[in-house]
Amino acid sequence: MRRRSQRLIVIGAVGAMLALAVGLILFGLRDSIVSFYAPSDLVAQASPGERVRIGGLVEDGSVGRAADGALLFTVFDNQGGRLRIRYQGEPPSLFRVNSGIVIEAVYQPGETLTATSLLARHDENYVPREVEEALKERGEWRGDR
Repeated sequence: MRRRSQRLIVIGAVGAMLALAVGLILFGLRDSIVSFYAPSDLVAQASPGERVRIGGLVEDGSVGRAADGALLFTVFDNQGGRLRIRYQGEPPSLFRVNSGIVIEAVYQPGETLTATSLLARHDENYVPREVEEALKERGEWRGDR
């Protein structure tokens, strides 16, 4: 075998191992990928069974408890989108009406979305990056950043 053939075999083997490693990494991360949506975009863009994050504001007068103790509230955005959310557990200490919140859930079409986690903003200057980007896309961003 000539040197050139040996090099091509080694390069091919290394390339195949690299492609296999990248494929395994992407396969392992497929469940970690979470898309961000505003309430008005969710129904049009998300597919059933997809893990999603939804950012918006907690609607005034919508917060309550179900018979089993689950927290029920509505999240809205400035585009008129509204989602009813159900969360089993205690909300973050900064959970308030008319305050920004990000909900993580598995999207299932229907009237109420069951959240797996709630993330509340921590002060009046903080806006989650995804919410900020969505507002900038729509031309509604009023922040000073």
